[in-house]
Amino acid sequence: MFSAIARIFRTPDLRKKIGFTLGMVALFRLGSFIPAPFVDFDSVQQCLAANSDTSGLYELVNLFSGGALLQLSIFALGIMPYITASIIVQLLRVVIPHFETLYKEGQAGQSTLTQYTRYLTIALAVLQSTTLITVARSGALFGSSGNPACTQLLTNDAWYAIMLMVLTMTAGTGVIMWMGELITERGVGNGMSLLIFTSIAAMFPASLGRIASAKGWDTLAIVIAVGLVVVAAVVFVEQSQRRIPVQYAKRMVGRRTYGGNNTYIPIKVNMAGVIPVIFASSLLYLPALIAQFNQPAPGQEPQPWVLWVTANLTGGGQPLYMILYFLLIVGFTYFYVAITFNPEEVADNMKKYGGFIPGIRAGRPTAEYLDYVLTRITLPGSLYLGVIALLPLVAFSAVGADQNFPFGGASILIIVGVGLETVKQIDSQLQQRHYEGLLR
Repeated sequence: MFSAIARIFRTPDLRKKIGFTLGMVALFRLGSFIPAPFVDFDSVQQCLAANSDTSGLYELVNLFSGGALLQLSIFALGIMPYITASIIVQLLRVVIPHFETLYKEGQAGQSTLTQYTRYLTIALAVLQSTTLITVARSGALFGSSGNPACTQLLTNDAWYAIMLMVLTMTAGTGVIMWMGELITERGVGNGMSLLIFTSIAAMFPASLGRIASAKGWDTLAIVIAVGLVVVAAVVFVEQSQRRIPVQYAKRMVGRRTYGGNNTYIPIKVNMAGVIPVIFASSLLYLPALIAQFNQPAPGQEPQPWVLWVTANLTGGGQPLYMILYFLLIVGFTYFYVAITFNPEEVADNMKKYGGFIPGIRAGRPTAEYLDYVLTRITLPGSLYLGVIALLPLVAFSAVGADQNFPFGGASILIIVGVGLETVKQIDSQLQQRHYEGLLR
């Protein structure tokens, strides 16, 4: 293992790529601590210290920004606008035929879709930064903490100051998007995924430190032991796949023979990745967000529906929240897999090139068989996603740990997935140069 790592740094081009990646990651983390214009840094730090164990409605965005959201930094929005834009463009392929046509055109069409994603990212960044500044200006960013400093986070709330803050945070999102593309082009791994990986990994020490200070070192040791088991289970499931054998008939083109080889279609147990968890979290945040903006004036009673939402849908400890969260993840898993994997399209491509599944007729029977396998393999995948996503909520209820419990939910899925993919890329580049990779 150590000899393989030494080979990485003895390879000049690979060493240069890793150095470039680490440099961009360092700049990304530096920007997460630089406050936006007209933000009272001292007040923000006081509120963070007083609310270190809760992030309220903004938990997911704050997690993906590496804690930059609640610090109101220039990179406060993180990579979340780009993630949202990518999901929207992918879903629009089902609704808008032109998007599906562009996707099938190859590199040129996908470049156009990437450009659409960039434009939509900037538009979402403007919307999200405006919302964030409005919430910070109203004093509701840290909830009802009772700290006077949390209502005075901005030193200037004039229109030109707000415009400058919106422009700065939107530009920060554009810079993050540019940095991610540079890492993909000149570094190692997928740039956007690595930036998300960095943001989540940066929250691990603080989360573990809060568990140790609140519950003691014994509880921290138990949490780490459980975390290692969870990581091993996630690696096992993420690498699991159902391989459907495919044979290609021989065909003559001129004097050459093509085909005649055997291959397989890999269908992963978790084909949807972390997307269903993001969908479910975002959908459950909406009622709580609406209730927060409908809080009554001082001295007035809140409306009954606001009380019900506050009591049942604002925290992960409520049983109703957990049940809805689990069911939404299962439902969104089936929905997303049905959108991203089209059995009829796969069957038509196999038929076009003379491929068939042994024992299954080409064409419609192949599509029905693929749909049959996909439906049944998605069930354990969706249940697995639901259980992993509930781990932080169960930990919060059982041991009083932070809801940003590091070994569960979207965080552990992204950490493991991006880590595996990056190690595989480094391994393949080592094999090209030394005929011996990082993994054995």
